[in-house]
Amino acid sequence: MLAQDTAPPPTLDEAYKHCRHVVLGRYENFPIVSWLLPRALRPHVYAVYAYCRGVDDLGDEADGDRLALLDDWERELGAAYDGSPSDPRFVALANTIREFDIPREPFESLIEANRRDQAVSRYETFDALLDYCTYSANPVGHLMLYVFGYRDPVRQRLSDATCTALQLTDFWQDVTDDLEQDRIYIPQEDLERFAVSEDDLRSRRVTPDLRRLMAFEVQRTRDYFDDGLELIGVVTGRLRADLRVLTLSGLAALDEIARRGHDVLTSRPTVSRRRKLTLGVRGFLPLPVRARR
Repeated sequence: MLAQDTAPPPTLDEAYKHCRHVVLGRYENFPIVSWLLPRALRPHVYAVYAYCRGVDDLGDEADGDRLALLDDWERELGAAYDGSPSDPRFVALANTIREFDIPREPFESLIEANRRDQAVSRYETFDALLDYCTYSANPVGHLMLYVFGYRDPVRQRLSDATCTALQLTDFWQDVTDDLEQDRIYIPQEDLERFAVSEDDLRSRRVTPDLRRLMAFEVQRTRDYFDDGLELIGVVTGRLRADLRVLTLSGLAALDEIARRGHDVLTSRPTVSRRRKLTLGVRGFLPLPVRARR
């Protein structure tokens, strides 16, 4: 929920502390990778991710009229650009926006993704799913690039490949969770191609066809990770290590799906915390490129 208009706005320090609490308490990757971030940039990264977390929570979990709540969120975003926000997340974000001259478009795209989630629960084609990723995932990468000082389309394109891969990985991990909200992100054309029905998914039937389907989805997700690997070589410092960790974590999740025989229905495929810590260390090491099959 947004802060009440009658409440006095927090100080900038209070606002950034609130964002840090939101991110470290809710966003599963940050306890592992936040220490990789330059100290001066951490508050700004927390502000951006608190925004991302907040808009996703409205689209996925909020009670009441989610579209109306997303409209409220968009108005508060406008206030952040106009200089008069009241919610602590937006007080911090407004300062970060000014500091790095971040355009409004990627923030708006994330709102649009969550609006679509209220109306669209199936994707007929993989291309349609990729289009959704341009709103739901790729803007996050653009925002991080702005914070780290990169504004060029070449790096943004490479970031899009990595962010799309991470989003697809989440979809394959969350098949059963998404079903609880009557959402299926596996493209309908792929379900039909591999003779897997929605009833198979809902009944958690791990058939040979289901395993082949998910092996197919996992492999082409690996290809998107491969497409984004070049970004690691054209950024510097801690962002390079952060990208390695995110890529390794995504690939580890795909490896876990494969290790289970591509069974994504019996339980959620996850990477253990110990494994994530190991990947955090490996973030400082070279990342090998996987050969496409």
